[in-house]
Amino acid sequence: MAETATLVKAPADRASLATRLDRMPITSTHRSLTAVIGVGLLFDTFENHLSGTLAKVLQADFGFGSTELKLVLASAFIGQFVGSLTLGKIADKYGRRRAFLINLALYSVFSLLGAFSPNAAWLIVTRFFAGIGIGAEQALSDCYLADVLPAKKRGRFIAWAYTLAFCGVPLVGFAALWLVPLSPLGVDGWRWLFIAGSLGSAVVWVLRRRLIESPRWLAANGRSAEAEELVARMEAQVPAAALAESRATGTTPDAYAGTDDPDGQHGTAATHAGPRLRLRDVFRRGLRRRTAMLWVFCSLSVVGYYGFGTLAPQILAAKGHGIVAGIGFTALSFLGYPVGSALAIPVIDRIERKFLIALSAAAMVAAGLGFAHAGSAVLIAAFGFAYTLCSNVFASVSHVYLAEQYPTEIRATASGAAYSLSKLTAALLPFALLPVLQEYGPGALFAVIGAAMAVMTVTVLSLGDRTTGAPVDRAVPPTRH
Repeated sequence: MAETATLVKAPADRASLATRLDRMPITSTHRSLTAVIGVGLLFDTFENHLSGTLAKVLQADFGFGSTELKLVLASAFIGQFVGSLTLGKIADKYGRRRAFLINLALYSVFSLLGAFSPNAAWLIVTRFFAGIGIGAEQALSDCYLADVLPAKKRGRFIAWAYTLAFCGVPLVGFAALWLVPLSPLGVDGWRWLFIAGSLGSAVVWVLRRRLIESPRWLAANGRSAEAEELVARMEAQVPAAALAESRATGTTPDAYAGTDDPDGQHGTAATHAGPRLRLRDVFRRGLRRRTAMLWVFCSLSVVGYYGFGTLAPQILAAKGHGIVAGIGFTALSFLGYPVGSALAIPVIDRIERKFLIALSAAAMVAAGLGFAHAGSAVLIAAFGFAYTLCSNVFASVSHVYLAEQYPTEIRATASGAAYSLSKLTAALLPFALLPVLQEYGPGALFAVIGAAMAVMTVTVLSLGDRTTGAPVDRAVPPTRH
């Protein structure tokens, strides 16, 4: 404890703090932060799959047509597009913790209002504003955990957070299967699902008031004494021998180690000297390629991920299954989400991220084509489970990869801008994919999804950096001379 007190008196420079964070063994603080973030993400996944799971129920209850159905499915994603853009800026300017509290408050209030929707218009509007609140949840969570976790354990613990998070997908599926046929206290069962999401996020809001601020963000914003105090407090949780060993033997890679450096050089760490970065710097020479890759990646990855999650009940209806049977098949398929994320945990820090993205995307396409052509109930459930399992290996590594691309000053804003494109694409999916499903059937639908995933994979493999085990604040890559 004497050592900790000495450290607090003399704030270290930003580079030293980043190095200590990257070399630090996992502490109880790391575990508790991962758990709190994971529970918040659970309600994000609950929300993202709510409208799609209930689409046929809402259509029957409100009697709306094809256009209203598409707007209901799209409205939350349009709101998330707006939220990803705006709340990322708040996180970079005012802190990660404050942005978390704002986004959860918005979601909780408007999800509760959505439960009392008297018509389709009310539902569309409340889904839009709930979407603004939840829109930045995943990007903020990715950035926050990337800020606080050690480099060599970053992937594994973010995958743990998403394993907890993706329990929300089968949760919404089985809750809908249970509640939709019922009317507890005279209230339609689907309305209770909106109420549950709202109350759950309110509980998470209380838990997140106790989150520490990101030490990297504090140091990047001139609050080095506060950052030093937090890092010293985390180090105090580590046995003295283990901490001394990590300092003595730890080899934090320099700025560009572990990435694809076409010139065979190394940059200067983003934690060292240099002008303060702004959002427009994502287009400067050196970050331009990284940004182009991420924008294509985020725009197309969602076609495979939400193309199934949002439209699964519609696909099953096209196969001739009724509403309740369709929800049952969907719920069984959704069990693959947490299982897939759990399977990513042991490999995510051992296989280079961009190669794992490519492999899991290919497996998604294969399982999707099997689901499209499956005839029996057993095959439908098996291929649906396989698809969601592969998609959540893909999702877990994708979230880690997104959080590893930009320096602390602009990480939330720049990652949020890229991630917002996925929400814009998700909002367009019902308008683009439902006509294909209705006109040509499930086989053609998954052929379109497969083509989008192929373009995304080629982009990541050709333009993406290697990031596994590299410092999260690695610098702008060196420019060509």
